[in-house]
Amino acid sequence: MATLEAMLNRFLTTVGGVIAGLLLAYSAANYAAGWGLFPNRELDKSSAYVRQVMQLVSENYVDASRASYGQLTKSALHGLVQSLDPHSEFMEAKDFSELEEDMNAEFGGVGIQVEMRNGRVVVIAPIANTPSDRAGILRGDEIVSVDGQGMDNVPMNDVIGRLRGKPKTLVTVKFFRPSTKKEFEVGLVREVIKIESVRDVRLLENDVGYIQLTQFSERTGKEFIDALNKLIGEGMQALVIDLRNNPGGLLDAAVEVAEPFFKRGELIVYTQGRNPKDREDFKGESDDPPLALPLAVLINAGSASAAEIVAGALRDTHKGVIVGERSFGKGSVQTIFNLKNGEGLRLTTARYYTPSGVTIHEKGIEPNVEVVMSPEEDRQLRIQHVRSDVQNAVDFKERFGFEPIQDRQLDTALEVIQGLRAWEARGEGN
Repeated sequence: MATLEAMLNRFLTTVGGVIAGLLLAYSAANYAAGWGLFPNRELDKSSAYVRQVMQLVSENYVDASRASYGQLTKSALHGLVQSLDPHSEFMEAKDFSELEEDMNAEFGGVGIQVEMRNGRVVVIAPIANTPSDRAGILRGDEIVSVDGQGMDNVPMNDVIGRLRGKPKTLVTVKFFRPSTKKEFEVGLVREVIKIESVRDVRLLENDVGYIQLTQFSERTGKEFIDALNKLIGEGMQALVIDLRNNPGGLLDAAVEVAEPFFKRGELIVYTQGRNPKDREDFKGESDDPPLALPLAVLINAGSASAAEIVAGALRDTHKGVIVGERSFGKGSVQTIFNLKNGEGLRLTTARYYTPSGVTIHEKGIEPNVEVVMSPEEDRQLRIQHVRSDVQNAVDFKERFGFEPIQDRQLDTALEVIQGLRAWEARGEGN
């Protein structure tokens, strides 16, 4: 018996040791996986191949100054990320800093909007009350050089990068004015340029409020609420939200703009990543009753991203009538990752979906009422909205080269508002 009991104790001890060993091994495996101690063979194989190519290039390329490992690494990262989609990007420190400035809607510059035409940098319009505006820069002026460097066929990002800089620093810009066929040079002292998300807030005829949103930044939600309260205080009974040529911005800002029209808990938008569990819902969180009034939203092909979220949410839930043209169709979510040395990574990680489950990506928002503008009309209206401070038609033509035109899309939105009001009055009468 004693022998049998001893054998049984040894057996139980052995089994217990095996079980403990298995548990320890399982814990060690989890620990190793969590800390990357087990190799990812596919990643290691691919990395080794990239390393081999980089080494061949660095050791054999004819121009050694262009083939350092640091340069090749950054070039490889640019190509790797940008090959995924147009919105993913590896950003070096300077570009990442500029992105953060844009999201804050504040940067050091001269206050000028430009575009590239036939390899020339052409002024769209100076921003009101900025160094460029005060220096008398006009629409159509062409930038010849910045601090002595010619700007012909220079990438737009490089042009903007040279015009921007620390506030209170001087930049010398040479312009060519087609109307006089003369070049002139001006010294502009950079200032902090604050881009207002809510640029135009006014009460139109028949107590219709009008709010123009130019982008969605960190301050947009507060600016929009302030604009609503201002118009309500002035007796607003209906509203037009202008999202034309709004390139979008922050998702949270889009939700904040849409929220006043939604009940608490009502779905505004949701995002869906690569895995089913990655879905994230964004719902109304205000305890205040939603703002219920005749509402029209203006969009065009330049309305993208966050602008499409607002338009899609209001269209899907029948809270507003969408007027204009089909929007751009930028319905992907980019997550910003901070890397070392001040660099960053903007990576597409999800897609936007309207409350009814429709994806915005590459489809856009279709308007309820379509009003198509010609490219020339769109260009002229963009300038009119940017420079609404110039009210005199003669002065406007002298500065910008054309007389103010009729905004057919806004006119249609006002007709829609009138129809909605008539429908509501009919319902109240019954």
